[in-house]
Order: sequence, then structure tokens, then C-alpha cells
Amino acid sequence: MTDNVERPFRVAKKAHYLFIILAGFFVVNALTAELIGCKIFSLEATLGMAPSEFSLLGVGGLGFSLSAGVLLWPVVFIMTDVINEYYGTRGVRCLSFMTAGLLIYSLVMIYFAIWLEPDTWWQLESGINPDDSSLSIPDRDLAFRSIYGQGLAIIVASLIAFIVGQLLDAYVFQRIKRWTGEGKLWLRATGSTVISQFIDSFLVVFIAFYVVAGWDFSRVLAICLVGYCYKFVVAVLLTPFLYIIHSFVDGYLGEELAADMKIRALSGK
Repeated sequence: MTDNVERPFRVAKKAHYLFIILAGFFVVNALTAELIGCKIFSLEATLGMAPSEFSLLGVGGLGFSLSAGVLLWPVVFIMTDVINEYYGTRGVRCLSFMTAGLLIYSLVMIYFAIWLEPDTWWQLESGINPDDSSLSIPDRDLAFRSIYGQGLAIIVASLIAFIVGQLLDAYVFQRIKRWTGEGKLWLRATGSTVISQFIDSFLVVFIAFYVVAGWDFSRVLAICLVGYCYKFVVAVLLTPFLYIIHSFVDGYLGEELAADMKIRALSGK
């Protein structure tokens, strides 16, 4: 009798613990991606290749100069698919809005830190190692402000794109699953990701550089397509890892609970 009472409780604890773990990994990836997104890196140089210098839509001099945030945003969308599979669109919506709120909170705190007056000894310290001039930083506060003080337009654009992309990803994922059934995980995961990441990529560049900065639309679209090509390739390459994560989650939950959670997620209950 006791075992019959405790078993549902143990099952519920497993589902709750799993959600906490997935939510934590989801939030930390999204937050880290936002914080490192101010760095622009050259994909070609990182891989030891010469700059591409190609033209697209009549815009020349393009290359794969990307925000460092692209390292983690594909992981966020993969995590979205995992959460969607077991907790449905309600779980994704809950995490998406919570993460957006936490991002806003963290950015407010960062701007508050920027506003604080620096101590002179820290601001004007010659370097971490006085014997190595390459590590010298003339004005640490200026460096701090430059790194963390991202433009408000970029922040707003990123948050809007994040919410829209997440909700679209969740919707497309469930629609594809209803059409294809339990199989073809790769199709619903990759399909939802490539669609939502295109919208995500476009919104960030469109709001920040077309609406606010007044760039030419063809240049905005060209830059968007270059970034999207990278995200598309990464999304495809990450597909095997999605199967690995699903296998691990199914093993943790057990076949019966995993199947029941997937059914409930699809039904929206």
C-alpha cells in the first residue's frame, strides 16, 4: 500500500527534477549568450582561413563576422526542442518568459554597475602584470563600459527576437510532430529550429540596424542571411546530440513515464 502511494510521488519528483535541470541549463546558456554577444569574431580567422570577401544581394565585402552569442544560441534552441518534447509548448512559454525577465534583470544590474564611479587605483592600474606591457589596460573602466555597455537597440532587438523565436520554435515543433507522429525527431527538431532561427536572426538585425540605425535593407538582409547560414549548419550538426539527450532523458524517466509525458506535451495538458 505504501509503495502504491509513494510511486506517483517518486514519478512526479523525477519529472520536476528534470525540468529544473533543463531550465537551469536553458537559462545559463541564454544568459551567457547575451553577455558574450558583444564580441564580434571572424569565423574564417578562427578556423585559420583567409577572409571570404563575397557578395550577396549586391552587397560586397561580406564575410562570416559573427556575434560570439551564436556559439550558444543554437544550443538554446536545441534545449527548447527537448523541453517541448516532454513538457509541451506551455513549458517552453514558461521558460522563455522567465528567461527574458532574468535577462532584463541582469542587464539592468550590468548598467547599474557601469554607472558606479570606479576607484582610481583600479581604473588606472597599468596592467595585470607590470612586466608584460601587452597586458596593460590604460583605462579599465572604459574597457568595462565598452564590453558590457551594449547598445540599447541591440538589447531590445535581441530580447524581442528571443521571445518570438522561442514561441515560433515551440509551435512549429508541435505542428510537425502532429503530422509525423512520434518518429522523425530529426525533422521536427531541425525544421522548427531552422525556421525559428531565421526569424530570430532577421529580427535582431532588422530592428537594430534597419529601424534604429537606418541601414539599407539589402545590406541588412545580406548580413542576416550570412548569420543564418552559420546557424543552419550548426543546427544540422547538433541533431545527433539531440538524440543522445533524448536517450539519456528517456533512460532517466523510464519508458512508461517518458511516453506519458510526451503524450501530455503533445495534447497541451
